[in-house]
Formats: sequence, structure tokens, C-alpha cells
Amino acid sequence: MSNTFTILIYHIIYSTKYRRSTISAELQSDIYAYDGGILLNCDGIPLEIGGTADQIHILTRLSPKYAIMDVLRDINVDSSKWINERQTSKQRFEWQAGYGAFSVSSSQVDNVRSYIRDQELHHRKQSFKDEFLSFLRKHQIEFDLKYVFDEEHIG
Repeated sequence: MSNTFTILIYHIIYSTKYRRSTISAELQSDIYAYDGGILLNCDGIPLEIGGTADQIHILTRLSPKYAIMDVLRDINVDSSKWINERQTSKQRFEWQAGYGAFSVSSSQVDNVRSYIRDQELHHRKQSFKDEFLSFLRKHQIEFDLKYVFDEEHIG
């Protein structure tokens, strides 16, 4: 075969540090557009981006030229810097270090798009923690709960 053919579609989920509600409603669409631009710079195709005040879901098609961990590092670093430059808050904005990336079949793209669009409604019934753990279980990813979430220790 003289050419390489791929379709690498991912549903990526990541949250703010300690899942703080630090993404204002006014900033959400700008962040989604900014993250979409980062994906385009990595030869990716953003298919849907959405979330809530403490998390982002991205449905994207990625190029095989880039490792997903490198793409997510770029999104994390670049968008944090961009948000901190725009924020009026004195508190520094940060993303949680880890993320979830789940492969998506082409036949499921519309379902995942709808799921991402309905995040605000969805999280009235289910917490981010429960949602993320259900993704890990659904995709049969082994995990130790003490390493899944960063926890803020007060006092």
C-alpha cells in the first residue's frame, strides 16, 4: 500500500485544577474557539467543543503525526496562558494535570456531539467525578481511584 489511511477520532475530557468553577460563561465560547485553533495548528479537526465552568469536552479528529499527549500538552499550556492573560481574577488559572482520551467510532460522532452540547443539562444530574469514572469503566480502563483526581487540601 503506497499511502497511509487513518481516522483517529477522540473524545477528550479534562477539568480545571481541583475542579474549581473558574471558566465563566462569558469566557467559555472564547476558550472553545481558542482550543479549536490549537487543534487546527496540530493538523486536527475540531468536531465539537463544549463543557461547563469546571471542565471541557472535545470531540476531534487528530492527525497521526502528533501524539495525543503532545496535543493535550499544547492545549493545556497555551490555553492556560491565554486565560491568565485575559482573566481579571487574581487567582491563577490552571488545568488539572491529567485527562481522559477515548476513541470514538465514526458511527458515534453525532451521539458524542449531542452529549457534549448537553453538558450543562447533563451535569445537573451527574457530577464530573461520576461522569469521568463512568467513562473509565465503559472503556474498560483500569484505575486506582486515589490517582484519578487531584484533590485540594485545605488547612
